[in-house]
Amino acid sequence: MSAMLRALWNYRGFILGSVKREFQSKYRNSLLGASWTVLNPLAMILVYTVIFAEVMRARLPGVDNGFAYSIYLCAGLLTWGLFAEIIGRGQNVFLENANLLKKLSFPRMCLPVVIILSALLNFAIVFGLFTVFLLVSGNFPGDAFLAMLPLLAILVLFAIGLGITLGVLNVFFRDIGQFFGIFITFWFWLTPIVYPVAVLSDGIRDAMVWNPMAALMDGFQQIFIANRWPQWENLWPIFLLALLLCVTGLGLFRRHVGEMVDEL
Repeated sequence: MSAMLRALWNYRGFILGSVKREFQSKYRNSLLGASWTVLNPLAMILVYTVIFAEVMRARLPGVDNGFAYSIYLCAGLLTWGLFAEIIGRGQNVFLENANLLKKLSFPRMCLPVVIILSALLNFAIVFGLFTVFLLVSGNFPGDAFLAMLPLLAILVLFAIGLGITLGVLNVFFRDIGQFFGIFITFWFWLTPIVYPVAVLSDGIRDAMVWNPMAALMDGFQQIFIANRWPQWENLWPIFLLALLLCVTGLGLFRRHVGEMVDEL
């Protein structure tokens, strides 16, 4: 592990340069350039606020706040978006960088790190706007906001562990990527993001214990809706699962890296 960390540090220029190139390439030949990074999430937040808070008058059970449902929705959608981006890019990382893997010699773990940093950069811009909205609307959660850091760490760890595992398998079995694209759509709707868990029947609510993302999303929602720190005891299972997936993904990669290059 220490050798891998040293190698990543030695190639930090390559990693940061790759993140910069990816960010710039998204807005190349665009008149507004990087302004779209702000405009897109700003439009999304405004739509959720106007449609759900003002037009539909959507309300969360037991919460007397006109913006509560919009905040609930944004808290879940923005963090799920980070999760989905890391996994989606992770499962294709070796396929998309086949030429680099075959022609250049560099620590292969640089590629997942580039994915994480790029996704976090995008998330930071979007979430920064959401935070400004919370401050302006008087709904900033106070000290509980600090709980975002460990929750995001668990989310990123879980996403990259699952992403690398799928990425290695996807090199040899291309159906993996196609299947998971369908699976993650069902996973999203089976996670209380658009709807509150309180509207579910007792049986379905009890079954949520088997959905690792349900506890994580609930943690984010507790911060922004209830203004309180999440229940950490509910997050231990997903943290341990994230560590297991990271170990599994790294193990698969190290055992099959030679075969992967030949397959690519």
